[in-house]
Amino acid sequence: MNEGNATIEYYIYTRKSTESEDKQVLSIDSQTDELKKIARDNKIRVKAIESEAHSAKAPGRPVFNKMIKEIEAGKAQGLLVWHANRLSRNSVDTGLIIYLLDIGKLKEVRTPGQIFRDNPNDKFLLNLFCSQAKLENDSKGVDVKRGLKKKAEMGYLPSGAKAGYMNDPYAEKGNKRIKEDPVRFPIVKEMWRLLLTGVYRVPKVVDIANNKLGYLTPKHKRIGGKPMAYSAAYVMFRDPFYYGMFEFPRKSGNWFRGRHKPMITEEEFRKVQEMLGGAENERPHIHTFAFTGMIRCGECGCMITAEHKTKRQKNGNVHYYTYYHCTKRKRGPKCVQSVVQQNDLEGQIIALLDQLDISQEVHDFGMKWMREQNAKDSVNTNAVLTNLQKDYKDCVAVVDGLIDMRAREELNKEDFQRRMEDAQKEKKRLEELLADTGDQIDKRIKFANEAFEFVEHAMLKFKTGPWEKKKEILSTLGSNLSLMDKKLSISLENSLVPMKTVSLVSNQVIARVRTAKNPVNKTEIEQSLARSQSMLRTVNNVRTIFERQNGYIYIPDLRNYAHA
Repeated sequence: MNEGNATIEYYIYTRKSTESEDKQVLSIDSQTDELKKIARDNKIRVKAIESEAHSAKAPGRPVFNKMIKEIEAGKAQGLLVWHANRLSRNSVDTGLIIYLLDIGKLKEVRTPGQIFRDNPNDKFLLNLFCSQAKLENDSKGVDVKRGLKKKAEMGYLPSGAKAGYMNDPYAEKGNKRIKEDPVRFPIVKEMWRLLLTGVYRVPKVVDIANNKLGYLTPKHKRIGGKPMAYSAAYVMFRDPFYYGMFEFPRKSGNWFRGRHKPMITEEEFRKVQEMLGGAENERPHIHTFAFTGMIRCGECGCMITAEHKTKRQKNGNVHYYTYYHCTKRKRGPKCVQSVVQQNDLEGQIIALLDQLDISQEVHDFGMKWMREQNAKDSVNTNAVLTNLQKDYKDCVAVVDGLIDMRAREELNKEDFQRRMEDAQKEKKRLEELLADTGDQIDKRIKFANEAFEFVEHAMLKFKTGPWEKKKEILSTLGSNLSLMDKKLSISLENSLVPMKTVSLVSNQVIARVRTAKNPVNKTEIEQSLARSQSMLRTVNNVRTIFERQNGYIYIPDLRNYAHA
């Protein structure tokens, strides 16, 4: 252990990381004491003791660099450290130490349990220990980033609380939640209110908050406890966090809906941005497009996506546009389909809804006529029901007879089970037919009424409703949606196909009546519809469209609009 000590002078090098100041406050002193003891016990000649508080994750430590230059100049030939990770946690400094061993400028690197000299095994181990320290740092970085991302996805800002808010002091570490600061939240909220009045500018609002409302920043060990600065106020009034949104990481374009209590609405935030003028913070891009996930490109078959665009005019006005376009993710020939504005797309959907549009008078007439026709059909329905009831009674008698035969041992176990299974299947089938036939007319009327109500109200709901309602209406209209040459193609729902004819015929009948006599009352319109043979045939088609599956077809999408 003592070999060569008489001719080698050592630097004792101690280091702590500034990133964990409180946890490492005694680490340099304890390292120095232990290394001095090792030097005395092993008769090591110490040229100097060098210490610094600096992270070794990246090159640039001033004391370390000075010490390395002196070793290159031949002023010392050895290093005594507590652990290899005190020397380096990055590949640049590690490579420099290994290089000094290679050229003989550095003779030894000592730790309390190991000596590293200029031989392949020692250099490999030293490089391994330093690389392991780098791996630990890199892994911690990945874990931290993953944890921060998860926290953001949960709706919690992964950074210090904004003005007016505070981190929950009672939450466990790594699970901090942002809550309202009981002292500062009402003051900051009042600042927003004052600015929104349009009477006060930002400097005046800050003066009121500091001098009249007594605002002071949160007090920490070295900072805080001071009035709000004008620059901090301008940053605050540009921050979407205050209406419930935050971006993480900054400038990433990844926006999240926060679970903290907002101070203002989004509309109020936009109003403040217009008042402040200049470049507004990037608008949060949340995927709340009405028609994404529904339409495919007619050329390549990829999904149609959407994006927001902002255009600021020279006069300061800002316009927002939404464009739909192919994702163009398939390999092969490049898709040449261009973008289409949402307004143009909605215009095509409105045109389709217009073809289905009917009036309240037509709705009432159609339902009245259907009820009359179904009343006539009820005679046949009752006859079918009587026959089914007789068949069901006979089936029950068969089941009872089989049980009696088995009791009298006229059937063995295998024959009884086989014949009983067949009889039970027939009994169940008849029960289903009885249940269906009994309310077949009511179901037919119900679903026809829902179809009429949908086409009657869909136009207004599409024009005035939120994006979720627009999406529901388009999905109800049909399937196989595709976009080609800026034209939307849709396979209309079967139950709605006759409605196009209803709309066309009824509009023609009503137009003739209004032309002949004006004004026209409801009775005159109903009489004209009743005289139109094409109208009667069309309404009958609507009635019979619900008889495809056991006398009716269930259309759940239409039910959403019957009484919405």
